[in-house]
Amino acid sequence: MLDEIIHGCCKQHRESQKELYRMFYGYGMSITLRYADSRDEAAETLNDAFMKVFDNIKTFDTNRSFKPWFRRIVINTAINKFHKNKKRRELTDAISDKEPLRNEEKIISGISYDELIEMVQKLSPAYRTVFNLFVIEGFTHKEIAQKLEISEGTSKSNLHKAKSNLRDLLEQNLTQPDRHD
Repeated sequence: MLDEIIHGCCKQHRESQKELYRMFYGYGMSITLRYADSRDEAAETLNDAFMKVFDNIKTFDTNRSFKPWFRRIVINTAINKFHKNKKRRELTDAISDKEPLRNEEKIISGISYDELIEMVQKLSPAYRTVFNLFVIEGFTHKEIAQKLEISEGTSKSNLHKAKSNLRDLLEQNLTQPDRHD
């Protein structure tokens, strides 16, 4: 069935494109949410990725699995968006570096996936992108440095700061009196 849909997309059939979109929207959102500031930004990034998929579907090797090919396009689209917003990101990073981190309580598990994604979205784009590429996608600091055009040291530093900021957000989440378990 997927082969038929891909074949239809190669011929630019709207119904095939809609079906591919429906089939992979949730998977794509699970990726873009980790890179975006908000759900709206994640949806915008995903829509951009789908446009790239539809523009390049003829280059897809049908002897291979579609999902990794799609995932790579979604991640690269998120990285491109990261580069596009570089000036805004640098300002955000400069501001967030001045905020002290708290470490008052032990961090415990027990938060939902949605709560974790919300916390990751609160990270600055630079920290969030490095965190996702290293922790979630499994890239090395050298690979991240090349992809984002930063030094390996900056990649390591951003990962450390991302983890520290997440720790702070987790502590805040755990100390909120209105938290429902």
